[in-house]
Amino acid sequence: MIGNPKEALERIANTVLEKGVTPAFNAAYEFDRRRGGKMVKNFFKSFEWLYAMAYIPALRDRIPALNPDLSDVSTIPINKDIEGAEGIALPEEVLDRLIDISNYRVILDGCACRKIYGCETYPQDIGCIFMGESAKKIPKDYCHEASVDEAKAHVRKSFAAGLVPIVGEARADHDLLRIPVEGTLLTTCFCCECCCLSRAFRRGPVKTVDGIMHPVKGLSIEVTEACVGCGTCEKSCFMDAIQVRAGRAVIDDYCRICGRCAAACPHDAIKLTLDNPHAVDDVVNRVLAKVDLS
Repeated sequence: MIGNPKEALERIANTVLEKGVTPAFNAAYEFDRRRGGKMVKNFFKSFEWLYAMAYIPALRDRIPALNPDLSDVSTIPINKDIEGAEGIALPEEVLDRLIDISNYRVILDGCACRKIYGCETYPQDIGCIFMGESAKKIPKDYCHEASVDEAKAHVRKSFAAGLVPIVGEARADHDLLRIPVEGTLLTTCFCCECCCLSRAFRRGPVKTVDGIMHPVKGLSIEVTEACVGCGTCEKSCFMDAIQVRAGRAVIDDYCRICGRCAAACPHDAIKLTLDNPHAVDDVVNRVLAKVDLS
């Protein structure tokens, strides 16, 4: 790994073209490790630019993390005022069921994204939950095995802190964690809008984002006439998918319907609607079609 993000990106791109993405990131990781890990932040930040490579077909087709057949994740809003979701604790029910099904669970001892970016808004000590047999291969020096009850308590702690879950099979995590792909690793990130690596999807084309990050089926979002164009919503969006234009908030195609903007709006001008009574089943079944948790 070399010193600045632009040079790091060029080196990664060249290695991807020559050998593929896994050797590229392994080489960068090992280079940094041999030098005491002093450049780990640059290594991590350079990963953000992976998604920009989706604009270049020769690179995109060589990067598994950009292949929609290899990744399938959903952002599940924790906003409590979703019209049509009365009586459904959407993220809690989804994650509780997955935790109950999983044969193994680990909790990372902290969030790498928030620690590396020095997050001052959300707790840095709330890490991801990984489930499934492959989670056993995550080094124990920065995670610990969790019981069903501990995992569920961690979920609720995360929600209380205002973190939004992203759940599913994330091919990029295999590269970052440097573990083999076996179809037995479920990622559950608890993301903030300011530091989460998933915001880097915005660097790629929306078509790539649509193929990998799926909103909950039947969930929609709209800006209502109550909008006064105050701009509060802009700061809450991890995808930069909402901006004030001509005095009114406008949502673009990068929106993953995470619900942050609706929760942040001081005028209740952004409305989420769920037209799917089977939303929990749909998310759980989508996950289990990709990841074996038994």
